[in-house]
Amino acid sequence: MNVKNTSHRKHAIVIGASLGGLLTARVLSNHFEQVTILEKDTVNREPESRKGQPHTRHLHGLLPMGLNIMLNYFPDLMEALEESGANILDFAESMQWYTHGGYRKKFNIGMKGITASRPLIEHLIRERVLALPGIKLIDNCSVKQLLTSQGNQHVTGVIAVQKNNEQTISLDADLVADVSGRGSKTFQWLKDMGYEVPAVSEVKVDLSYTTRLYKRNPLDPRGKTWIFSSPQAPHEYRCGGAFAIEGDRWIVTVSGWHGQASPSNENEFIEYARNLPMPDVYDIIKTCEPISEIMHYKYPCSLRKHFEKLKRFPAGYLVLGDAACSFNPVYGQGMSSAAMQAAALDVLLKKNTAADKLAKKFFKKAAKIVDIPWGMAVGEDFRYPETTGPKPAGTGIINKYVSLVHKATLKDKVVCEAFLKVMSLLKPPASLFHPKIVWRVMTA
Repeated sequence: MNVKNTSHRKHAIVIGASLGGLLTARVLSNHFEQVTILEKDTVNREPESRKGQPHTRHLHGLLPMGLNIMLNYFPDLMEALEESGANILDFAESMQWYTHGGYRKKFNIGMKGITASRPLIEHLIRERVLALPGIKLIDNCSVKQLLTSQGNQHVTGVIAVQKNNEQTISLDADLVADVSGRGSKTFQWLKDMGYEVPAVSEVKVDLSYTTRLYKRNPLDPRGKTWIFSSPQAPHEYRCGGAFAIEGDRWIVTVSGWHGQASPSNENEFIEYARNLPMPDVYDIIKTCEPISEIMHYKYPCSLRKHFEKLKRFPAGYLVLGDAACSFNPVYGQGMSSAAMQAAALDVLLKKNTAADKLAKKFFKKAAKIVDIPWGMAVGEDFRYPETTGPKPAGTGIINKYVSLVHKATLKDKVVCEAFLKVMSLLKPPASLFHPKIVWRVMTA
């Protein structure tokens, strides 16, 4: 636990109480006397999917990098997850991951993975954040405006409205962090203050996904695996997965790109799963009792806002998580990316970075963090000719090699381990081009 250096850091405000906002608040609690989280929805002290979080009802993967960061800030989180019914598994030994005509090779990689619902993960972290001294959550509270110094050089707080009584409140702060997700109002606020808004990279994927919960026999050996089918693009457009989660349940999600819309009724859902190239997801549906409605969600595009390229930005203000960059959710990078950004902010604050330099330095660090998952996600999406948007240089050549990597992971443990560590954000993509790995890929 850090000793707080709060001589000039009295109060921080976090806009948004989703996972990214909670992790940001946890980091800021090391450096500010008080942290206030403002959330527009009602927040109950239980696992839930709030109105502003429709995506949380669907299958979520927490990559080992994100889990490691969370455990650093919440050392008892793993025990709490296990006590709540989450599965704690070896990440590679437990995978039933089909792609490119076969299953990736299983082995003990020594990295812990969990299968749990997103609401449970968020609930356990929220309870730990709110138990910390100096952190306060105000829900049903929408931020309407930023408070600024004369000349709009420095953000000094917010004006918000409480929904239950329409009362307007004004809160002063030394730092305001927008972690409110894709619905962020930062662009409008920057315009209101006379600042340019950042350039935006938009990659259209036309993704939709559908989820249903099923009753799970706790003795079912399939519950000790995580099941996923990735498409061999551009020939296949569908994917699907089934995770054993708390409450003796399966969460089953199927997805499709570009016109292969996921189903919105029961018969179509069953047929969609049956037509996946591996039978495992369909077998869960066929043998288990449904216990929820069919939940549908559309994700039109990945968005990246290039705050790191701005020449001017108000002091005392930051943007993190999905408010700055949101990825195709199929790749499971969102929670880990948010955790990495929060950890990077922690490092800068430990160095006592000056308030007028914090945003510029943070956005540069965040851009380097985001570069890797963004490149991996959009690179895969550009396997489809229908995908549109700014295409990273060399994507076609890299994708040809990565296709060989995917095939090699079906047989070669060394290649599979290298791939999983890159996919988990623990190693840089360049590690897949190490001569030893290239040789094994080419001879697999």
